[in-house]
Amino acid sequence: MKFALTDALSNAWPMIIIFTVILSSLRISYLFVKKEKFVLYKELLLLSFLIYILLLFYIVSFQDSSYGSSNFIPFEEIFRYDLNDKLFFTNVVGNILLFIPFGLFISYILGIKKVIPIIILTLISSISIEVTQILIGRVFDVDDVILNLLGGIIGFYIYKIFFNISYKLPSIFKKDWFINMIVILLILILFIFFSDFYKYLIGTVIK
Repeated sequence: MKFALTDALSNAWPMIIIFTVILSSLRISYLFVKKEKFVLYKELLLLSFLIYILLLFYIVSFQDSSYGSSNFIPFEEIFRYDLNDKLFFTNVVGNILLFIPFGLFISYILGIKKVIPIIILTLISSISIEVTQILIGRVFDVDDVILNLLGGIIGFYIYKIFFNISYKLPSIFKKDWFINMIVILLILILFIFFSDFYKYLIGTVIK
């Protein structure tokens, strides 16, 4: 998954920059016209979700990672790999991790409290991806749908855990300024990790 997202970031960054500037300006204009409150962490999370969808679209549509023929038999591909096989992490664990942000973001944005809506929305999204892959000359794999669904469900329960914990936190941790700092920090960490920017920094220091 890290390689897929790193590759997507390195190739799709012009689209992401243009998309971010245009969408941010439209969103800020909307809030100004409607006289709605600007909450930084909420806007950053929404923007992060949309960028995630763009990267997901890039990975599915432009990266040539498919092979063989379509698989319509559940668990056939999953149980084909050994646990210590590199392909197990890439094709099994990777497909789960790829959809954890989906379940997490959707649960937060829609305020979902039960898992059924996440199951439905994840299935719709994953099946549409697999069907589209057939239409563009790649393959359909029902195991990808199963793994994506598992990822979406895990994302939902991560959200639910944080949601339940938030009620027990001291009031200072619920302040907008504090949440803003946490969200910005998390986004920076994820960007550095998936963009391999840390390798550039290390290389600069060594020179």
